[in-house]
Amino acid sequence: MEKKVEKLDRVTIRFAGDSGDGMQLSGTQFSNTSGTMGNDVNTFPDYPSEIRAPEGTLYGVSAYQIQFSSTRIHTYGDRIDVLVAMNASSLKVNLPKVRKGGLIIANTAGFGKKNLELAKYETNPLDDGSLKDYKVVSLDMVSEVREALKGLELSPKNVDRSKNIFALGITYWLFDREMNSTEKWLQTKFGKKPALYESNKRVLQAGYEYAKNSDLFPVQYKIEDAKLEKGIYRNITGNEACAIGLTVGAKKANLPLFLGSYPITPATEILHWISGYKKYGVKHLQAEDEIAGISSAIGASFAGYLAATTTSGPGLSLKVEAIGLAVILELPLVIIDVQRGGPSTGLPTKPEQSDLLMAMYGRHGEAPVPIVAARSAADCFYQTIEAIRIALKYMTPVILLTDGYLAQGTSPFKVPKIDELPDLSVKFWTDPKTFQPYKRDPVTLARPWAVPGTQGLEHRIGGLEKEDLTGLVSQDPLNHQKMVNLRAAKIEGIVNDIPPAVVEGEQEGDLLVIGWGGTYGAITDAYNQLRSEGKKLSYCHLVHLNPLPSNLGDILKRFKRVLVPELNSGQLRTLLQAKYLRPILGLNKVQGLPLKSDEVEDKINELLEEGK
Repeated sequence: MEKKVEKLDRVTIRFAGDSGDGMQLSGTQFSNTSGTMGNDVNTFPDYPSEIRAPEGTLYGVSAYQIQFSSTRIHTYGDRIDVLVAMNASSLKVNLPKVRKGGLIIANTAGFGKKNLELAKYETNPLDDGSLKDYKVVSLDMVSEVREALKGLELSPKNVDRSKNIFALGITYWLFDREMNSTEKWLQTKFGKKPALYESNKRVLQAGYEYAKNSDLFPVQYKIEDAKLEKGIYRNITGNEACAIGLTVGAKKANLPLFLGSYPITPATEILHWISGYKKYGVKHLQAEDEIAGISSAIGASFAGYLAATTTSGPGLSLKVEAIGLAVILELPLVIIDVQRGGPSTGLPTKPEQSDLLMAMYGRHGEAPVPIVAARSAADCFYQTIEAIRIALKYMTPVILLTDGYLAQGTSPFKVPKIDELPDLSVKFWTDPKTFQPYKRDPVTLARPWAVPGTQGLEHRIGGLEKEDLTGLVSQDPLNHQKMVNLRAAKIEGIVNDIPPAVVEGEQEGDLLVIGWGGTYGAITDAYNQLRSEGKKLSYCHLVHLNPLPSNLGDILKRFKRVLVPELNSGQLRTLLQAKYLRPILGLNKVQGLPLKSDEVEDKINELLEEGK
């Protein structure tokens, strides 16, 4: 049959099924292919914390959502345009997110009696008329896969497991995606298993041909290339961006890199990526626990390495004492905290922004630490470089906050030239005649960094308070006051070395929206939409959270009302109210889900109406 072709500006597609159905794989391949073809891409992997949740259950649904576009986008999409549902539970969980008129591609093999019972459906939604507001395409993907793989000597289990690749093939035709990159990936993954490579390649092609030849898919959609700034781009996750940032930062600083970490969701992939960079001289330790991870990194820093440790919520709690040790030692250390839902084990695979107050105050004694926060998956690279810069220049541990959405989602990353990055060069102290462990730089207040083993630079640092200049253990009350004040002044002084806050839109007036971290995409899209409608409002996004930009207080004075959307109960709002002594409004979401642009739009519209 002759197919119609329609052009679209953007599409949001979601692959959903059981944890073992390969939805993360299908979503990753679709997003990588779309990025390769020139679209702007933003993704959100959404999966349960269980390694393999019970099949067919509502809480066992795993999904991967992609928004791809011919224009610049900043979120993974508020509403689903196309839902690929591999079973009844995946349909039920995700149906409320599908826009009316959206397309549902349902695998009927996952809608048997048992599947419907587990999904708590009394009747089959594919047959009972309850989906009349959507375009529904129902097909038995398992039967199609079995037909495509006739003649290959594969176990029934391996045959049925490739249904996700069949679904991927359907979507590749539906949106005119090329299959070369996925076929190359299959060759890499299954090159030593020819039968599996051949079966997956055949199933991918079978899905493509099914959609191409079936009257169930009368329309093919085309999304043109995005108009991005010229350069070399790659699709990147936040965790990979952090790992590359650490590696590039070490090279830029001409220091060896050491990462000491303990695996914890959703930060583990940083350790995985780093372990693959040994050819760049990277050293890593998968420690036995969180305390060992950060303590090994502190030891490496003492020895003259660029040292880092990675973790998530509960792990940050365990690292607290060692962070205090790094503060009093005054050694450079990058601590990457990929925030997740809490408290305790909480929601291990879901994003949240609830570690800000922990990062700010979560230590005993007076132990201030600089804090920076990444805005997007790609921005994780740049904020890792910024954390390294501050740590090395000011001889201090630095906490970099990302979250599960940024860490495991993707966005296009324009590969920078090495000379475009800031200077990270380090000068170790080498003169024995003038060396004193706590003799400070007059501008930065950083103490000297001396590599152990250098002749004449023998010295001692440790957890006990030290005497100013000499580094001798001291219990003198006035010396302790002086050292506490010096350490605090050093962190406060960083305010002179960070860019001022920038306000987009009206420079003064009624409503200012302040964001931080991974809320950047949702707030930016909401702001752009409302401004296009002629509404007066302003937006300021913060990257440096301690210290805050020097001009932020003056900015706040120029606006009657300030709104802070964040994925917590109001942590940045609390900090701003305490520092600037004025009321701050909040939009607070604590659901283990990223912020949506329409949620921000609704709140801003509500406030603008009140302002009238």
